[in-house]
Amino acid sequence: MTDLKIGVVGIPGKWSTEAIADALEARTGFRLVIDMARVTLDLASGALMFDGTDLCTLDGLAIKKISEIYSPDALDRLEMLRVPEARGVRMFSRPEAILRLMDRLACTVTLANAQIPMPPTIITEDTDAAHRALAQYGAAVFKPLFSTKARGMILLDRDTPDAARQIAAFHAENPVMYIQQKQDLSGQDLGMVFLNGDYLCTYSRVSQSDSWNTTIHSGGKYEPFEPDAALIELGRRAQAPFGLSFTTVDIALTPTGPIVFEVSAFGGYRGVLEGCGIDAAARVADHVMQEVRA
Repeated sequence: MTDLKIGVVGIPGKWSTEAIADALEARTGFRLVIDMARVTLDLASGALMFDGTDLCTLDGLAIKKISEIYSPDALDRLEMLRVPEARGVRMFSRPEAILRLMDRLACTVTLANAQIPMPPTIITEDTDAAHRALAQYGAAVFKPLFSTKARGMILLDRDTPDAARQIAAFHAENPVMYIQQKQDLSGQDLGMVFLNGDYLCTYSRVSQSDSWNTTIHSGGKYEPFEPDAALIELGRRAQAPFGLSFTTVDIALTPTGPIVFEVSAFGGYRGVLEGCGIDAAARVADHVMQEVRA
C-alpha cells in the first residue's frame, strides 16, 4: 500500500473500468472511479470536481473510457482533463494523445502521414464523389467519424439496388463521409497490443457468423495469434506517433499484405485477457505506479 491517489476515468460498473480500478486499489488502497458526466470544471478556481474530490489534487488519472459512445461531446471531456494535467497530475494516456484518436479521420490522417499501409479510403462531403468511390471500390464500408465496434457503419456494393438511398441516408447523419474499400479479412483481424510503446501481445478476432466484420459486438471471438517480427514492427510504427500509455493496433492480413485499420484510443483489456491470457489491467496499473513514483 502507498499514499498515492490515482483515479480511474471510465464507465462505472463496466468490466474494464472496474478491472483497472481494482488493480490500482490493490496497490494503493485508494479507489475512485470517475464518471465524466458528473464532473464540473471551475476555471476561476482551477478545480475539476467530482463527488467532492478535486481531481487536480490526485497523483494520477488512468483514462480507461471517456464516454460510452464516441461523439464530438467526448472531446470536450478530454479538454477538461487537460486542466489537472497542467497542474501536475500524471495522465495515462495524455488527453491530447487521446484527442487525436477519437475522431477516425484524425487517426487516419496521422497514419497516412506516417506511411502506414491502410485500405484505400476516400473522405468527402460530396454525394456524387461518394457514388464514384463506391463504383471504383466495388464494395465499400461507410464509417462514421465517431464510432466503436463497427456501430453505425454500413457495407454497400456498387450493385446494391438502393445504394443511392443508403448513401443519402448515411450522408444525412454523417456530413463528412469516410468511405473505405472493403477488404478480404478471411474471417479474422488482429489486435496488436502495446504498453508504453513496448509490444505486449497479439490476439485475433475471429468471426463466428456471416457478418462482414469480426468485432466482438458482431459475435466475433478472441483467439491467440503469434505475429512475426515484421508484423510487430508495423504495429509499433503505427502506434508510435500517438504516444499512448496503452493501446491496440487493429491490423488485417489481406492477400496483398498487412494493413492497419486504426489505433485504439484506450485499448482492449478483455481481448488481452481472453486472447493472450494476460491481465492487462494489472500490467497497466504496474506501469502507472512506476511512472507516478519516478
